[in-house]
Amino acid sequence: MLTGMQIAVIGGDARQLEIIRKLTELDARLSLIGFEQLDHAFTGAVKEKLDEVDFSNMDALILPVPGTNLEGHVETIFSNEKVILTAEMLMKTPDHCTIYSGISNAYLNGITKEAKRQLVQLFERDDVAIYNSIPTVEGTIMMAIQHTDFTIHGSNITVLGLGRVGMSVARTFQALGAKVKVGARKSEHLARITEMALTPFHLNDLEKEVKDTDILINTIPLLIVSASVISKMPAHTLIIDLASKPGGTDFRYAEKRGIKALLAPGLPGIVAPKTAGQILANVLAQLLQDDLGKRKGIIK
Repeated sequence: MLTGMQIAVIGGDARQLEIIRKLTELDARLSLIGFEQLDHAFTGAVKEKLDEVDFSNMDALILPVPGTNLEGHVETIFSNEKVILTAEMLMKTPDHCTIYSGISNAYLNGITKEAKRQLVQLFERDDVAIYNSIPTVEGTIMMAIQHTDFTIHGSNITVLGLGRVGMSVARTFQALGAKVKVGARKSEHLARITEMALTPFHLNDLEKEVKDTDILINTIPLLIVSASVISKMPAHTLIIDLASKPGGTDFRYAEKRGIKALLAPGLPGIVAPKTAGQILANVLAQLLQDDLGKRKGIIK
């Protein structure tokens, strides 16, 4: 239980509703900032404007998955209020206050460091990333079906990267009957690709390997699908880039070449916001309970 914890949930999309629901069930007291247009009411949660919040009694601040932009603006789907998080606000919080975000950037890193507050990036956790790979794969399949005129079964799929998302994508498309090859650099990843009965190749050979690709799925957040790579692809190839913005594809050249290239980060929040929210809510609940336990001396 989170009885006695005071938590501010600042902005966000439909995923945050699952977090709010879970934390109120655990008896936390919530201040909801950027939710005044939300019709639903949660017992134990109070809608407030940013300038009304008493930061001095906050045990935790929960930001949306993107955190803030580089100017400190927090996305608020359920509000027209402009919400900007500053170092001065964080300095008003107790020393033990933890800031939770999906990802971070230079601005958010800077203000948390200036305020000497702990920042937890949930998407850096293996459990969150692995759970999130499930709706990501489903969204990728949806996009592949919507933007092609051929079946996945029997098609040539190239997956770049064998991280937590790349592994799930490659395995699922293989299960759908596609011929899947996976590009990686690390020898242990190439070995794992072989063990999975997929076709491995080194990313140094990418230009050669895309010559027969029907769908290329990139998970690497670096410009790896360059103009020279795209120039070697068949005209009908579909590129689905799952890497975080700005992706790993030269979208300008893809458009010039007439190849459809789609940037699709954050698919879980688009195709399955309820499930994606529950994933974050369950992990957050455990982290907050552990934090409360440590402060009470229950957990060392």
